[in-house]
Amino acid sequence: MNRRVLAMVLAGGKGTRLYPLTRDRSKPAVPFGGKYRIVDFVLSNLVNSGVYSTYVLTQFKSQSLLQHLRDTWQFGGLLPYQFIIPVPAQMRSPGEAWYQGTADAIFQNIDLIQRTQPDLVLVFSADHIYRMNVRDLIEFHNEKGADITVAAVPMPKEQSSEFGAIEIDAENRITGFHEKDPNAPAIPGRPDSILASWEIMFFRPKLF
Repeated sequence: MNRRVLAMVLAGGKGTRLYPLTRDRSKPAVPFGGKYRIVDFVLSNLVNSGVYSTYVLTQFKSQSLLQHLRDTWQFGGLLPYQFIIPVPAQMRSPGEAWYQGTADAIFQNIDLIQRTQPDLVLVFSADHIYRMNVRDLIEFHNEKGADITVAAVPMPKEQSSEFGAIEIDAENRITGFHEKDPNAPAIPGRPDSILASWEIMFFRPKLF
């Protein structure tokens, strides 16, 4: 596992489909199972996998999320590379706009990557509920010597209009993306399935 791994957790989504639960808070701050919030799943996955450097990029209706992060996810600053720090939208684009998607959110906070100087940058969404050993994916990324690794999950092809589908070749190399396309290409050798993006990406910092 890389010595310096930095996670960027995207936690700025409006979550309009969860209204009225998101009337006063962002989707990652929606309560789950009592005292937990949806954001706790990705943070728990990272910490339990040995990833201790995380920036949480917030945006819409962030107060509830910021308070939860303050009350629940504090390492105490024992070591400089052990932190979970919320980062409000900086509006560093030329038009001083809100984040215009995943790539723009990372681009507007590229100074955090340059300051941390990690060996690997992980990009996660904060609004999914799942359990994952992130270390397995890091090891896979390192073994392949890839510049970018994207996590995906097979889904029935008839549901391709609901997901961002990844097009791959026979060697699992990404050749294209198809956003909510009912005619998205199937997985090679599996004509009834597509690869739906999990919104989990690993990058080598030099790409930025």
